[in-house]
Amino acid sequence: MSRLVMRAACVCELACACLVLASGAQAQQQDVQVETIEVAPGLHMLVGRGGNVGVSVGEDGVFLVDDQYAPLTEKILAAIRELSDQPVRFVINTHWHGDHTGGNENLGQAGAIIVAHDNVRKRLSTAQVLEVFDAEYPARPKVALPVITFSEALTFHLNGYELHAFHVENAHTDGDAIIVFRDANVVHMGDTYFNGRYPFIDVEHGGTIDGMIAAANLVLGMVDDDTKIIPGHGPLSNKVELTAYRDMLVGVRERVLAEIESGKTLDDAVAANPTAEFDAEWGHRFPPDVFTRLVYMDLSSR
Repeated sequence: MSRLVMRAACVCELACACLVLASGAQAQQQDVQVETIEVAPGLHMLVGRGGNVGVSVGEDGVFLVDDQYAPLTEKILAAIRELSDQPVRFVINTHWHGDHTGGNENLGQAGAIIVAHDNVRKRLSTAQVLEVFDAEYPARPKVALPVITFSEALTFHLNGYELHAFHVENAHTDGDAIIVFRDANVVHMGDTYFNGRYPFIDVEHGGTIDGMIAAANLVLGMVDDDTKIIPGHGPLSNKVELTAYRDMLVGVRERVLAEIESGKTLDDAVAANPTAEFDAEWGHRFPPDVFTRLVYMDLSSR
C-alpha cells in the first residue's frame, strides 16, 4: 500500500469532514456554531464539529449520546441550557474516537456518568495508534473513562423514554453502540452510519465492511417509515436513506472483493475505480480511493 498517499488523502479529507482524531483539530473549534434540531418531544440532535450528539431532556435530567471535541463542551452545554435547566447525568459514547468522546473529561468532572461498551474503555484507558493517520493518542485521564460498561446491551429508563443501547460487532470499530429511543421511534447509530458520504472504517481497531453492512441491516429490521435516524455524521435521516447507504456498502464490497479475487494488488484495485457508479452520490465528502483502500485492507486480511 502507498501509505504516504493514503495518509495525506485521509488527513486532508477527514479534517474537512470533522473526523480527524488528532489533537490539532481541536484548535479549529472557536468559530463552530452548535445547531439544535428537534427530533421528537424531548429529544434533539446537536450538530457542531465532530459526531452528531443526541440529547434527551426531561425531569430526570439530561442524557447525551456522544460529546464531540473538548473545546466545544461549553457551546454544547449552552445549547442544552436552551432546552433544560437540568444537569447532564449520563453520557453514552458510541465508540472511542475523539470527535465523539472529546468532551468526556469536561463532563465527567462536572459529575456526568460516562457509559460505553467494554472496548471503548479499553481503548480510552490505553494509548492508541492509528497508522492510517500516522498519529498516536495518549490514554485519557480517569475522569474521562466510562465508569459503566457493557458487553451486549444496556437499558435506561429516563425522561419518559426507554433508551436501549446495544453493541454491534466489528462495524466502524470494535466497540460500537447503537442507541434506540424505543418510545420515540428514534435511533442514534453513531459512526455505523455516515449519511450521504462514504464512511471511515477503522480497520486498525476492529472495523469491517461486513460489520457496517450487518449494523445497517439490523437497524433496517427495527425501523419503519416514520423512524428518525441520527447518523454519526451527516443530516438527520430515515429508513429510505439508510437503505440506500446499505445498498452502497454492499455494492462496493462486491466490487472490491471481485478485484481481490481476480488477483489485483491494492494499487491496481484502486486504479480500477470499483466505486465509480457510487461516487457521484457518496464520494464528495470522503475520497473514493481512500474508502476503496480501507475496504481492500479489510477484505484481503481474512
